[in-house]
Amino acid sequence: MTLQSLELLETALGHLFRDKALLQQAMHHSSFVNEQHNPLLNDNERLEFLGDAVLDLVVSHILMDHFPNSREGDLSRMRAAIVNETQLASIAQRLRIGDYIRLGKGETLSHGEQKASILADAFEAVMAAVYLDGGLAAAFGVVRRHFSEIIASINEKIAAEDFKSQLQELVQARYKTIPCYRVIKESGPDHDKTFEVRLTVADRLTAWGTGKSKKAAEQDAASEALRKLQENSEDHP
Repeated sequence: MTLQSLELLETALGHLFRDKALLQQAMHHSSFVNEQHNPLLNDNERLEFLGDAVLDLVVSHILMDHFPNSREGDLSRMRAAIVNETQLASIAQRLRIGDYIRLGKGETLSHGEQKASILADAFEAVMAAVYLDGGLAAAFGVVRRHFSEIIASINEKIAAEDFKSQLQELVQARYKTIPCYRVIKESGPDHDKTFEVRLTVADRLTAWGTGKSKKAAEQDAASEALRKLQENSEDHP
């Protein structure tokens, strides 16, 4: 694999490397390097380690911008739904990274270029290479280009894993009643309102939530109620 042969991958990524050797190293699987017996040849594992952190940082930042009212736990679940082996391998497949990975003989015979774990790791290595070559701005550009559809599909209901349904099931089982939601405040102009909701469970529990829609505020309140119920269970097993 020559440096020139990686030009198509650069085009697909949307990043033109100044140091093309970084991208080449990102394509060096450890099985390939181990067979070369060349002390100057490095595999992509260190890049993979850095790329994992780069993706977590960039995706976390983007999610905070997209979901300003989401709690830390919700953001963590969203990030986990985006930055995982399945999603990364899918993006790697679209970029045809498997065409460029250098593998050892054993991995080549077992079609390692099609394995999700190898593809995901290679994509993390590529993200590290982008970061080292162009900094955070370049990393943000690549993530926005290739994760936009995934992030757009994460709406607040999915992100919160439908806390309202979880809460209703728990409350019905524990207290034989259902939660009551009431909008107690609306603020902001008509095109950008913020809603505040109060949730009550008979006389046993009260929680509040906010959101840019009534449904989002109710989900936020349900999330808070679930947290309180969980704390109560831990305090009183």
